[in-house]
Amino acid sequence: MCGILAVLGIADKSQATRSRIIELSRRLRHRGPDWSGLHHHQDCYLAHQRLAIVDPASGDQPLYNEDKTVVVTVNGEIYNHKGLKEKLKSHKFRTQSDCEVIAHLYEEHGEDFVDMLDGMFSFVLLDTRDNSFIAARDAIGITPLYMGWGLDGSIWFASEMKALSDDCERFTYFPPGHIYSSKNGGLRRWYNPPWYSEHIPSAPYEPLVLRKAFEKAVVKRLMTDVPFGVLLSGGLDSSLVASVASRYLADTEAARQWGSQLHTFCVGLKGSPDLRAAKEVADYLGTRHHEFHFTVQEGIDALEEVIYHVETYDVTTIRASTPMFLMSRKIKSLGVKMVLSGEGSDEIFGGYLYFHKAPNKEEFHQETCRKIKALHLYDCLRANKSTSAWGVEARVPFLDKEFINVAMSIDPEWKMIRPDLKRIEKWIIRNAFDDEQTPYLPKHILYRQKEQFSDGVGYSWIDGLKDHANQQVTDAMLANASFVYPENTPTTKEGYYYRAIFEKFFPKNAARSTVPGGPSVACSTAKAVEWDAAWSNNLDPSGRAALGVHVAAYE
Repeated sequence: MCGILAVLGIADKSQATRSRIIELSRRLRHRGPDWSGLHHHQDCYLAHQRLAIVDPASGDQPLYNEDKTVVVTVNGEIYNHKGLKEKLKSHKFRTQSDCEVIAHLYEEHGEDFVDMLDGMFSFVLLDTRDNSFIAARDAIGITPLYMGWGLDGSIWFASEMKALSDDCERFTYFPPGHIYSSKNGGLRRWYNPPWYSEHIPSAPYEPLVLRKAFEKAVVKRLMTDVPFGVLLSGGLDSSLVASVASRYLADTEAARQWGSQLHTFCVGLKGSPDLRAAKEVADYLGTRHHEFHFTVQEGIDALEEVIYHVETYDVTTIRASTPMFLMSRKIKSLGVKMVLSGEGSDEIFGGYLYFHKAPNKEEFHQETCRKIKALHLYDCLRANKSTSAWGVEARVPFLDKEFINVAMSIDPEWKMIRPDLKRIEKWIIRNAFDDEQTPYLPKHILYRQKEQFSDGVGYSWIDGLKDHANQQVTDAMLANASFVYPENTPTTKEGYYYRAIFEKFFPKNAARSTVPGGPSVACSTAKAVEWDAAWSNNLDPSGRAALGVHVAAYE
């Protein structure tokens, strides 16, 4: 992951402005500690903090076309860059960077090339010939991007809010799957897959088609020139990522550089469910496994830093970001710069425990669509920012564009949880990898019940957070919460505590509005809370709150 900052149309073009932009770009250096770049053209500045993963030697940014009239600053990975280069034979490439292809595609196709990119990305491209520019973000919002407006009429784009919140009058997150064009004066959606309309699909379930699509998604993400591994919690999703990666690693370029034994990483409180399950999966797959422990106190001590980096006050996100943030620091200390992770599966397949209560396949499917559309505010934000806080890049194969198309075209009847047919949550993907001849995973792991990451690292983690918040926030403070925080008012002491820390770093109204709110149970959207009358009295984002569903449900 890199850090990008672009300021376009700024009135003051003095040295002081340049110095200020360098200073703000430095706030993103944790994302890209390997190199800093800045391009200045008239009233436009494009800055970049690089994390070198592909072509570390020559791929420094900003990147250019042949005559340097097109400049681009990119955060991301373009997995199909070699195929795209084949179609650009007349162009001369300066580097081996996967991202350079963006400048040449723009030369060839104008603004209509974004859908050709297969990858995760946020970029700003400046055409110096007419001083026009575009900015775009990947389909799901795996990489973060914010946009803001200065009082002088300037427009700003940055990978994290902290690089523009002080200097912009107003700012917001850049919507995923969109492009901003200065020529056309605004945002438009470039990503328009069939599932986006939320119409109910009817394609038959073909287990092998689903399996092949996922294997392809994992293998393409093994594109790297630096050491890498897999985050392995021992749950279904991360175990499938690890299983497929270890199965196909030997045939990749990465294996020739770094060896064919996969490294896996897990974090948890001593004795937590995830640590046990992850070790079992690692032993089964024969990976080089690294187990990291943290204490509740270490997690609590890191909270301020986590909230500064992850830029949210959402309770679930902070609960799960903290262990991931601590683990990423350890991973970086081993010299690893890229990891594969299992985010996205629960949204696509209805894996959260509350999906047990979906009244019919139509509502089930619409909830999965809503969940995927909101990922950029929750799990994508967590996975990206808690790892890039330490200069580690997380890649998420379940959120592959092509895989999502396959998975979201299947008749949702197949995703429904049907105890009468022995179908638990995510049966559809479990069954696709249930191969008797060459097993991917042990059966009991393949059919293990979901643990949300913040639960799986150890139940006492969440209980410890609540206890700590109870000591910091008085009853009177919570009673007056609606006056202190009229927008997105916290309803628990834990939520109030995180909100107070967030406001310390990001005091502007605009910052507050980048964080979603509303009632939720076990990670549901507000709409799904209506599925069960009992839930409205137990609004907690932990998976254990799905009363009567989780085997260790709250008494």
